[in-house]
Amino acid sequence: MKEPENSEATGHKLAFGDYEQAKAWIGRRSQMYVADVPVDESRSKYYCTLAEDGNPSYWDQTWAAMHWGGLITPPGLLMTWVMPLQWDPAGKRESPMLAMKVPLPGDTIINTGTETEFFQPVYIGDRITVIDEIVDVSPEKSTRLGTGHFIVTDGHFYNSRGELVGRNRNTLYRFKARGGQAEETS
Repeated sequence: MKEPENSEATGHKLAFGDYEQAKAWIGRRSQMYVADVPVDESRSKYYCTLAEDGNPSYWDQTWAAMHWGGLITPPGLLMTWVMPLQWDPAGKRESPMLAMKVPLPGDTIINTGTETEFFQPVYIGDRITVIDEIVDVSPEKSTRLGTGHFIVTDGHFYNSRGELVGRNRNTLYRFKARGGQAEETS
């Protein structure tokens, strides 16, 4: 396996290797990644304004306290709470996405599918953590984009009390683009 290097196509550090090395990663779990910032009301309300979502669970503290015990945040924000800040004076943190560390050929990644289950609300003030797990790596496949492998991961998201609040199954396609760049399709 080669040392991880920055991919111009993705902007992420990718590990390079072969399919046999990648298969050995199936079942591997990341360390717990703690969100840089707690769940906050301003981002929640900003999201709601973009979606024009007037659910009182996100807006009305009195109503939310009676129904949930406090303000909650829309489920659609779950994965954003653990996205690392783009810049930090202490230095850039690595992405919690374990898929970037799977040693494979190919320098381009595209998300091909995601499925999220929500188990309980996320409250304003929670600090979300995630543990990522490699579920599957496909044999080499050829698509219109190029030749590569599908990587399936499960992200397990926890609140400040260590309770599972959601699970996200994500599928990425890591490939070597035809002709060095993804071909445009019509």
